[in-house]
Amino acid sequence: MDRETFALADRHFRGLGGGVPGIGQAPGRVAFVSEPGAFSYADFVRGFLLPNLPCVFSSAFTQGWGSRRRWVTPAGRPDFDHLLRTYGDVVVPVANCGVQEYNSNPKEHMPLRDYITYWKEYIEGGYSSPRGCLYLKDWHLCRDFPVEDVFTLPVYFSSDWLNEFWDALDVDDYRFVYAGPAGSWSPFHADIFGSFSWSVNVCGRKKWLLFPPGQEEALRDRHGNLPYDVTSPALCDTHLHPRSQLAGPPLEITQEAGEMVFVPSGWHHQVHNLDDTISINHNWVNGFNLANMWRFLQQELCAVQEEVIMRSCSGINFEEFYHFLKVIAEKRLLVLREAAAEDSAGLSFEQAAFDAGRITEVLASLVAHPNFQRVDTSAFSPRPKELLQQLREAVDAAVAP
Repeated sequence: MDRETFALADRHFRGLGGGVPGIGQAPGRVAFVSEPGAFSYADFVRGFLLPNLPCVFSSAFTQGWGSRRRWVTPAGRPDFDHLLRTYGDVVVPVANCGVQEYNSNPKEHMPLRDYITYWKEYIEGGYSSPRGCLYLKDWHLCRDFPVEDVFTLPVYFSSDWLNEFWDALDVDDYRFVYAGPAGSWSPFHADIFGSFSWSVNVCGRKKWLLFPPGQEEALRDRHGNLPYDVTSPALCDTHLHPRSQLAGPPLEITQEAGEMVFVPSGWHHQVHNLDDTISINHNWVNGFNLANMWRFLQQELCAVQEEVIMRSCSGINFEEFYHFLKVIAEKRLLVLREAAAEDSAGLSFEQAAFDAGRITEVLASLVAHPNFQRVDTSAFSPRPKELLQQLREAVDAAVAP
């Protein structure tokens, strides 16, 4: 992040006055970014992060990826032989797209070689099987297997606090591989924690249906539940979905091989594989959507009331959220205190100052929250109020003329 981008982002969030960034009028179409050399990180901040809008990057942005060379046949199909040689014994999670379990699909685990055997038989059977349509989803390839030159993280998504945090703990990540036949799909949902996501088709095509934040409310049924499938004719039944006519049509994307989709925070979406498809997907949070993550956690607490239940529903409670903020904050404070031009991970002074400012605002709200005040923080180091004071001093010094 350069000085001009820092100043622009800082003014934007100061203007919100502690509010949560969202979206006003939805665009009529999703922007397409064609040339890597003509599109900077500052352009991405200005055009998509600050207004929280989706976009599609051309295949030129992923041209050099190893997965696009090695995982794909010359005809553009999944290279099953290479995948078997390299990952055949790895156990992967597989969802059954034909079975609804709440608003998702039940999963099982199997060796990748067994899934590829199924996939080949599914194709040979005319894209049909007594086992249903199975979809490999949420495979933590980067966490669980020594990776080859699979992908290069685009600079636009390099400020990724979720994976920075989990990498520091060395126990988990939010980097995934998805792979499945034509007809496999993901039901209507928004990404966890109000995170951003990016998705690249290594091969194949996807159809995306996206709804801007708030529009999903009109799609709820008379019991208040979100739909499982937004293409279902049931949404036209005003007795079942009394407000569905108030929802505008989704923004639709046909994502080609090699293209990269950016999904903003809070955008509900549904995704269908139009071909046999492999994709790489990340969820990520940073200073631009941290307030959305904090709002999500507060809403979860209101919905379940009990902190233990909250962790089982959202995967994180308030104590763990403080630890997440602390891990990111301490790295930013180190850069700011040393007034380093850039740290070893490429974190600029301006990026550290912006990040620290966003953490300060959310941490102040967390410290004041009555549920967090019931947490025993006596063993925390630093204590929350101490960290908040350190951040305020560092941010004031960073922005001082």
